[in-house]
Amino acid sequence: MPRRAPSCTHMQQRSRETGESSIMKKKVFIDGSHGTTGLKIHERLDKREDIELMAIPDEKRKDPRTRRDYLNGADIVFLCLPDDAARESISLIANPAVRVIDASTAHRTAEGWAYGIPELNPGQREKIKNAGRVSVPGCYASGFCAVLHPLVSSGFLSSDYPVSSYAITGYSGGGRQMIADFQSDSSDREAICCRPKNLNLIHKHLPEMQKFGLLQQPPIFTPIVGDFFQGMLVFVPLYAAMMTHNAGADRTRSFFADYYRGEQFIRVASDEEIASIADGFLSPTACNDTNMLELFVFGRNDRLLIVTRLDNLGKGASGAAVQDMNILLGVPEDTGLC
Repeated sequence: MPRRAPSCTHMQQRSRETGESSIMKKKVFIDGSHGTTGLKIHERLDKREDIELMAIPDEKRKDPRTRRDYLNGADIVFLCLPDDAARESISLIANPAVRVIDASTAHRTAEGWAYGIPELNPGQREKIKNAGRVSVPGCYASGFCAVLHPLVSSGFLSSDYPVSSYAITGYSGGGRQMIADFQSDSSDREAICCRPKNLNLIHKHLPEMQKFGLLQQPPIFTPIVGDFFQGMLVFVPLYAAMMTHNAGADRTRSFFADYYRGEQFIRVASDEEIASIADGFLSPTACNDTNMLELFVFGRNDRLLIVTRLDNLGKGASGAAVQDMNILLGVPEDTGLC
């Protein structure tokens, strides 16, 4: 069934001086611009007329003083780095006017950092807007918390519910080595077509999944990497009898539709759409190259399967980062996004 495609808008921030158009540009520095997330953020910002992208000259990329200058000279800094490098970058920023958006795992549950899902609850946008430091949620956590946070905060699910979740994602989320493994001509396609991982039940997204899923204990979570580049499905199965209101699929679907009503980047599938998909296949790639997250409630009166679909490189990374930046800058959230 064709998915309703969101429209893209590319807003420009303009002011008029002496009859001529003047664009008030904000300086943006991407620390770690050569990684997957950094490249995607750069791609989303490159043609915006309200942004001046700062880039360290190649010959000075390894010069600590130059890097410090760029970190302190920007209005907005994106950190697209491993955790330790992100912490180091924060330690180098002395200018209190610099606002930081960190795409690493380093600060997602840290005090003083706003968690970057604006739709999480009615007060989250304001927290992001007023923050000097914003953490971009993990891709799995984005799909998971979009389900659990509303259910627990609204009393549909107890915080001590023994939650389990699994997900399938494209291999782009695994970094350069995993991308190389999947794209290698010598790869055994059958052996790598579907890779369950983190079977020791330890995963770097678990702390934020527990904290912002409002859970007393971490979920049992199993990520699976599929043989496709990008896209993601996150699954949360629930027993209706163990929910506070013994809510079946129809009531739960109506609840999510009300909770996310008016949100341009989260869409709850209708009863008709659910009926058309229930015995078919749900593609993990239908939200690719957008900042959309779609939520589906399948099941019966006794058992539910709630599924979120998103682009792990979009709403799960670079799209969310740009959405957070738009909020910090006070421009429409869909600027440069679709």
